[in-house]
Amino acid sequence: MSVFIMVAGVFTGAHVWRETAARLAAAGSEVHAVPLTGVDASRPAASARVGLETHIADVLAAIDAVDAASGREIVLVGHDYGIHPVLGAADRRAERIARVVCLDCGLPRNGVPALASVPDQALRAQLAERAELGAGEGELAPPARDEWQRWGSTAGLPDAELDRLTALAVPQPLGTLLQPLRLTGSVAALPTTGVLCTRNGVGIELVQRLVDFGDPALAVLAEPRVTFFELPTGHWPMLSCPAELADVLLRAAAGEGHRLRPAGTDAPPAHLRPFPLEVPDLPRDRKGRVDLYVPDAEGPRPAVVFVHGGPVPAGARPAPRDWPTLVGYARLAAAEGVVGATLDHRLHDIADYERAAADVNAAVELVRADPRVDADRVALWFFSGGGLLTTDWLTRPPAWLRCLAASYPILAPLPGWGLTGSRFHPARAISHAGSLPIVLLRAGRESPEIAATVEAFVTAARGSAAQLELIDVPNGHHGFETLSPPEETRPALRHAIRSVITHLTG
Repeated sequence: MSVFIMVAGVFTGAHVWRETAARLAAAGSEVHAVPLTGVDASRPAASARVGLETHIADVLAAIDAVDAASGREIVLVGHDYGIHPVLGAADRRAERIARVVCLDCGLPRNGVPALASVPDQALRAQLAERAELGAGEGELAPPARDEWQRWGSTAGLPDAELDRLTALAVPQPLGTLLQPLRLTGSVAALPTTGVLCTRNGVGIELVQRLVDFGDPALAVLAEPRVTFFELPTGHWPMLSCPAELADVLLRAAAGEGHRLRPAGTDAPPAHLRPFPLEVPDLPRDRKGRVDLYVPDAEGPRPAVVFVHGGPVPAGARPAPRDWPTLVGYARLAAAEGVVGATLDHRLHDIADYERAAADVNAAVELVRADPRVDADRVALWFFSGGGLLTTDWLTRPPAWLRCLAASYPILAPLPGWGLTGSRFHPARAISHAGSLPIVLLRAGRESPEIAATVEAFVTAARGSAAQLELIDVPNGHHGFETLSPPEETRPALRHAIRSVITHLTG
């Protein structure tokens, strides 16, 4: 049996593991929930300078307290911020560790502070500025009861547990978020398991898609030593489903779990499969980050600008505008007599929406300035995570924007994205869109989290003056052009492109 050493996330102490620890112990495991200095009452800080290294030392002490002669394998579990001291300790005691479990958190890199993982982007920027000014001491106050959503999805948390989470929350020492994680590389070879809480916005399928993009930095996630589990709950599974979490941890310790497929080792990944409609093999005209597909027709033509989703890793190859789906849409538009345009924007991370919005705006102006384009007749078509980029166009639709289309879009920030207070919220912006025609393609098998944002948008649109047309793909998955049977997607695609062109040319 294993020895589980568990480290909690921001604002929470060892108490959050109570139910999960009891179940692990009942299964025969030895369990230690690490009290962190300056966080847990049982381990008060000797000075105001509590940093990440302080908490790494706490975890090292827990590791060293386990009898090495017992033969029991140590499994380190880090939730949220807790993965930073876990990795720091595992790196220094790699020979003692059998597995690291990342519980609903990323895999931090050497030299990067925990601040980079703070989901609330506005708060992250404030703390970064504070750090630059040398004000790294002090504490960060815990959230109020209705503010936990800014740190992760509270889905699945009973009211009593949310009350308990709030009542027992404590300030987080700022130094723990600002001090960089230092790794020698020893931890890189350890077996690792990621436990993804899907109601917080990330599941195994999404991680596989990220690996499929071919970014070398993500290739580590598909190594045989790395496994994954999903839990259909929010960000605090030790409180929302402790029994299920205990079962997953036991299975992880036994080496079980889903292993990802390395990029390029199987059939083409979803984003590189053929477009389901036959389209003419028109050449592209590349202008910077924009590709134009121009029909063989006289005079300036209306244009449709196709905006890919994301985040897409910066190292993804090929880049989005070379994906068969985007090329297929642009050529389909050209076959219908209008200019099709694709672009690459820099939505590489959730924090990049401002930069991506600027990229899209610049690309649209480049398209409108082309003499082959009728600058007064342009449509914008957004996909997936690019759906949040519709916000500016809905808020202030220019006269030349004749139609806005979106395929399986995300139309409100997902839990854990830290964009709650940002301007990127299409479901709120729709009330300002006036009579703008909107063509919305919905996937019948969309994930519940994304489907909820679409439903909120549709409800808001029905109370506005916008002309909303819904086109459903009942059995369609997210990215249905290449993931669903072609016979089910073709009618919807033909219907959608003709609706958009009708608004452009009518």
